[in-house]
Amino acid sequence: MYDYGLSVLEQYDLTAKATSRIRGALLCHTERGPVIIREFKGSEKKLVKQQELLQTAEQSGYHVDSYLLNIEGALVSRDRDNIPYTVQHWYEGRECDTRSKEDILRGVRTLAGIHKVMKLPVVEYYKEPDLRDEYRRHNQEMKKIRKFIRRKSPSCAFEKEYLASVEAFLEKGEEALGMLVESGYEKLRAQAWEKGKICHGEYNQHNILMVGRETAVVNFSHWGFDIQMADLYRFMRKILEKYNWDTGLAGSMLNCYSREQPISPEEWKYLQIRFTYPDKYWKIANYYYSHNKAWISEKNTEKLRNLIRQKERWDRFGRECFERRTH
Repeated sequence: MYDYGLSVLEQYDLTAKATSRIRGALLCHTERGPVIIREFKGSEKKLVKQQELLQTAEQSGYHVDSYLLNIEGALVSRDRDNIPYTVQHWYEGRECDTRSKEDILRGVRTLAGIHKVMKLPVVEYYKEPDLRDEYRRHNQEMKKIRKFIRRKSPSCAFEKEYLASVEAFLEKGEEALGMLVESGYEKLRAQAWEKGKICHGEYNQHNILMVGRETAVVNFSHWGFDIQMADLYRFMRKILEKYNWDTGLAGSMLNCYSREQPISPEEWKYLQIRFTYPDKYWKIANYYYSHNKAWISEKNTEKLRNLIRQKERWDRFGRECFERRTH
C-alpha cells in the first residue's frame, strides 16, 4: 500500500502517533511535534539555499517550515520505492481568513518583518526574470488569443466576452509596460540583488498560518531574488479582488507594511505599475488558450465577467491609491 512517504520517518528517528492529509503533504504528529512529509520534486541545490534562508528567519524569531535533517545529515530522504521526500517542521494553526481585516493586516505585518531578514548572498541562477520581458510576452499572448478567436469566429460566451473587452485590458497592459520601461525599475532591481533581497514568491492566505498569537509563514519553494514589493503586490491583489478594490483597505495594508518596513518612492512607483497591469485578465485568457477549447468552464467565463465588471473600480483604485504617493 502506498504510504505517502510515511516510512521515511524511520530515517529521522521519529514515530507518527497520528497522520492526516493536508494540502499536498502528509501531516504527522510525532514525539517532536507536528511535521509534514512532502514528495520532493525540485532542485536539491536550491533546497540547500532555502534551508539557509529558513534558518536565518528562525534565528530572527520567525516561525517558518524549516527542514529536518535525517540521521545521515541529508535534507532529502528516499522511501522503499526510491521516491524522494522531505520532512519539515509544521504548526497547528488556521490559514489567514481573508474575511478578517485583522488577519489580513497581521499577514502584512508579518511579511514586512520577514522581508527584513530574507537576505542571502545572490546566486545568479535564482534571480527572478525581468518583469519587462514578462509584460511584453503577456501582451503578445493577449493579442495572439484575440487573433485566434477572430479567425475561428467566437462561438461561446467566453470568446464573445473576451473580444468585447480585450482592447481595454490590452491598453492597460501597454500602459503598464511603458511606465515600467520609463521607471527606475532596473536600478531598483539592481539594488535588490546588491542587498541579496529575497521574495517568498507565493505569499498568500494559504501560506500564512495563525498559531494562537503567533504567525507562521510556510511553503517557500517559489522563493527568488527580486524586489520584495512583488510579494506585497501579490498578497494585496488577491485580497483586494475579493473586496472590490477597496481603497480604504488598501491604504491600511500599505500603511501597515510601511510602518514596519519603509517604502521608498521608487518602490511606490513599482507597486503602482504592478497594479496597472491586468495580470488576472491575462491569466484567465492564457488558461482558456492552453486548455480544451471544445468545453470552456462556466467558472472561467464568470471569472472573466467579474473582472470586466470590476474594471472601472480597478482603474479608479490605481489613481486614488498611488497618484499622490508617487508625486
